Amino acid sequence: MRSLVYYVASTVDGFICGPKAELDFFSADGDHMAAIGEEYPETIPVHFRSALGIDPPNRTIDTVLEGRGSYQLGLDDGVANAYPHLRHLVFSRTLGPSPDPGVEVVATDPVQRVRELKREPGQRIWLCGGSELAGVLRDEIDELAIKIYPVAIGSGRPLFGAAGFAPHHLRVTSTRTFDDGVVFLHYARPPHDHQ
Repeated sequence: MRSLVYYVASTVDGFICGPKAELDFFSADGDHMAAIGEEYPETIPVHFRSALGIDPPNRTIDTVLEGRGSYQLGLDDGVANAYPHLRHLVFSRTLGPSPDPGVEVVATDPVQRVRELKREPGQRIWLCGGSELAGVLRDEIDELAIKIYPVAIGSGRPLFGAAGFAPHHLRVTSTRTFDDGVVFLHYARPPHDHQ
């Protein structure tokens, strides 16, 4: 069965962006950037690939999931499919027809759709964002990979929006600290903890 990994950037106080979707406090400089290319090359969006002149192969991920808010950030920048090298699903009941033939808009239950995806053959499924979708899919997340940046912002969109109080215990599978202050934390849900 395929696993769902929530791989995301976070502030030290647990926010994936500011209250108005601000992201400019996440640095794209520093020694942690090489690790992203090595460990998660699939997560490098097409416009960064073009700017950097790179096209790394997919290693362990072949599908990306986004919520409407996360997807809208790309649309606002004129990018209708930031991940053409992956199967790309956007969960939205308001988006309407897909703006790109490589993007599947899903207006049905995210939990049911993710369970279907997990049963299909393939590599890992990456939950790119955002906060609300992560909250809805929290019980389906098998791995949590967080890039914690050395910044606190006070308020914004939390790692898991609208999830409610329900403690989930995870086990640390790896940690890595970089000279630029970014820390990669990787957690896995114990197998017995799945519903």
